[in-house]
Amino acid sequence: MAATTIHPSAIVDEGAQLGDGCRVWHFVHICAKARIGRGCSFGQNVFVGNDVLIGDNVKVQNNVSIYDAVTLEDDVFCGPSMVFTNVYNPRAAVTRKDEYRRTLVKRGATLGANCTVVCGITVGEYAFVGAGAVVNRDVPPFALMVGVPARHAGWMSRFGERLALPLRGEAEAQIEAVCPHTGDRYRLRGERVELVAG
Repeated sequence: MAATTIHPSAIVDEGAQLGDGCRVWHFVHICAKARIGRGCSFGQNVFVGNDVLIGDNVKVQNNVSIYDAVTLEDDVFCGPSMVFTNVYNPRAAVTRKDEYRRTLVKRGATLGANCTVVCGITVGEYAFVGAGAVVNRDVPPFALMVGVPARHAGWMSRFGERLALPLRGEAEAQIEAVCPHTGDRYRLRGERVELVAG
């Protein structure tokens, strides 16, 4: 894998761990205790806090701040100007650094441009949060979430294609759909989707 490249205007504090092949662009600040995997990209004006864990091949677009208590697994996409929080009820006059709520974004999830992820939740594998959505509760794997507050609007494949599945099925029933691009098969059971073959 290629060497990590860091733009001269970026600040990567001593002690920060970046894997091979990362690209750190203009005016990025990565704090000293951040742990970042291989092949990640950080667009202009990104901030990465100390208590942040980022997996491999994560793409963070311009103007995103990844605050303490956020974990991004492999292959996560953070769209331009999307927002993380880490305090649920902030006040300028009240110190709440010991009340951070942890946020976990699981493998392959997409967080669309200008969406907000309220702290203390888990975004499931390959979930897709639409642009401008406000997510304030856990998101199931493969779920498409849109709106304010975010509502469950459908299901997405690993490739990012809409799946022809209802929002929910019977717990015992097995409803299947195929990704129109890859041919991967997915199964809906109750309110959960799983990859059957791919």
